[in-house]
Amino acid sequence: MAANARTVLITGANRGIGLALARHYHQAGWRVFGVCRTASYELAEVAERVIDGIDVTREADAARLAEALEGQSLDLLINNAGMLHDESLGALDFDAIRAQMEINAYAPLRIVEALLPWLGEGAKIANITSRMGSIADNDSGGRYGYRASKAALNAFGKSLAVDLAPRGIAVAQLHPGYVKTRMVNFGGLITPEAAATGIAARIEALTLETSGGFWHSNGEPLPW
Repeated sequence: MAANARTVLITGANRGIGLALARHYHQAGWRVFGVCRTASYELAEVAERVIDGIDVTREADAARLAEALEGQSLDLLINNAGMLHDESLGALDFDAIRAQMEINAYAPLRIVEALLPWLGEGAKIANITSRMGSIADNDSGGRYGYRASKAALNAFGKSLAVDLAPRGIAVAQLHPGYVKTRMVNFGGLITPEAAATGIAARIEALTLETSGGFWHSNGEPLPW
């Protein structure tokens, strides 16, 4: 590994899209820090460092993550950890809705806040969101917690882009596509590897001038 290799930290890195992103950046010569609740052998193969036992919804764990990175600068933070439940009107599970808000919306904001000291000028933040967080694109209803949590994440990401621009930090909200992961019982249309390739391309193209946008991993701008 080159001494001047760029460093990426990925949450939810032990499987699915997070693991595919870890593999992608490892193969590209980046130093990969994989964050997860439970470590996996696959992640350990590609991550320079695995920081496990981290529940991104807990303030104490976010603080512990920041402490673990003491003295380490980050070029890229990918907020990937997420949760999906399916609620329908007439049988709403407000505990499930609340849990999705915690992990999909509040946790990425909490992680950014905790890791700000390690994000310098030129760093980038990618929030893995969903087009289901688009209000304009919602023509099928349902999924109350997931839609609302991703819409909130999009709003947080836009504000972060504005607030972090003076620091030289760019932010993107990225929809990976309908990916074959455990979250959707592997019923997606594209592989995690294809999603990771698209996400990485969007991140590479991200600049301060385009910061704050909402894109599909294939490059298509998405409506709010």
